[in-house]
Amino acid sequence: MKIIIVGCTHSGTAAAINAANLYPDAEITVYERNDNISFLSCGIALYVGGVVKESDGLFYSSPDQLKSLGVKAHMEHDVQSIDTEKNEVTVKNLKTGEVFTDTFDKLIATMGSWPIIPNIDGIDLENVLLCKNFEQANKIIERSKGAKNIAVVGAGYIGVELVEAFSLDDKNVTLVDAAPRIMSKYLDKEFTDVAEKAFQAHGVKLALGEFLNGFKGEDGKVTHLITDKSEYEVDMVVMCIGFRPNTGILKDQVEMLGNGAIVVDEYMQTSVKDVFAAGDCCSVHYNPTDSTGYIPLATNAVRMGTLVAKNLLEPKVRHMGTQGTSGIKIYEHNISSTGLTEARAEAEGINVGTVSIEDKVGDIYRLPSDVLLGLGQYRKTAHEVEIVEMLEICSVLEKHAEVTIIGIIPEDIVSVQIGLTKTIENKFMGLINQALEDIEKLDVKVTKKAEQKSIAQVCKGLLGSYNDEYDERIPNEEDTTRR
Repeated sequence: MKIIIVGCTHSGTAAAINAANLYPDAEITVYERNDNISFLSCGIALYVGGVVKESDGLFYSSPDQLKSLGVKAHMEHDVQSIDTEKNEVTVKNLKTGEVFTDTFDKLIATMGSWPIIPNIDGIDLENVLLCKNFEQANKIIERSKGAKNIAVVGAGYIGVELVEAFSLDDKNVTLVDAAPRIMSKYLDKEFTDVAEKAFQAHGVKLALGEFLNGFKGEDGKVTHLITDKSEYEVDMVVMCIGFRPNTGILKDQVEMLGNGAIVVDEYMQTSVKDVFAAGDCCSVHYNPTDSTGYIPLATNAVRMGTLVAKNLLEPKVRHMGTQGTSGIKIYEHNISSTGLTEARAEAEGINVGTVSIEDKVGDIYRLPSDVLLGLGQYRKTAHEVEIVEMLEICSVLEKHAEVTIIGIIPEDIVSVQIGLTKTIENKFMGLINQALEDIEKLDVKVTKKAEQKSIAQVCKGLLGSYNDEYDERIPNEEDTTRR
């Protein structure tokens, strides 16, 4: 069996290692356009800020490791086209310029994503930089040494982490985003308010609710960033406005979402036989809304890459879906989130009840780290933790009632376990019981009720760390990578 893997960051690395172990007689070939594999792009800000001292800390595997497993790891090789009817790929050796073809029995598409680059004036000026791969990370570090005024465009996770790193390096930093809040896709206002105040306390200029119009420069180098409301003097700009699936070589050959993400089933199979996909180039099932979406996270990629290898010959292990669990540290604030924000839930038309609890650390009620997936990965006390999609109760018959309880829990996280005090558990059970009473008042027949369950049982059932249909455990989010 000939297996070709296109791209080798998180999902590609996981697929290659697992396939090598599962199919020792297979011929496995990896084509990667960079000179490295397994790059932790979510660690770029730590590298820029000097927290990660050595670049080796940004990788967890290497081409040599793959070769030791019998994998043919071809670095600096760009797959230029794929023919799914002929089971053939066209590859260019970026070092020699040679172009050749190769054939496969099974193809694993793990091309990842690429930063969105807006078509605006000045985008090609010197020192307008992207932030995705190792080469770009090194360029950011080198160019920032001579820069005093730095702008970051995009207030998602990568953008805000870079802003923190630059501010701690005594730069004048401006954060630009069209949204009215930072990290608005991941966190509700209670959290973003705290984070924004922390940035302002460190001298960061927040240019929120401003649309980027372009850049001006002198002698080919950027000097000003222009929005619809203002103009900012800059020496360097880092673009972090989002990512698109890097799937052009499979366009019109496999089913895709509107943004180009490859649609896969629960076994990572595409719409074409013997063609699989995983990671940031494809879709994933989003459990909180029971829908298919695009959620590019390293944790999703590692899990999906693992499953691809297991399911190459026959569908054995289903993907459990994702809650979009993620975490971030901003100065002294450690913040985690999973599932829906309150704003997203309301936008989805879900009837939402929320509770905010401020509780002192007391008698800790332990939950195993694998119950809450990625929430258990911090090893310090966290002041903000958001647990979402705690309870969902659905009725049947002609009418449909749905209640989703969202909990915002500032609490203690110890080691790789999340701690919930009895006070918090009691308050949540009160909210759950109130939700049940509200449903009883609706003009529907409720056929399934939540019994008096512990928070651990509720989380286990709804956040899905276990699945009875699994014969084997899939690595938990805290077992794989930071986010």
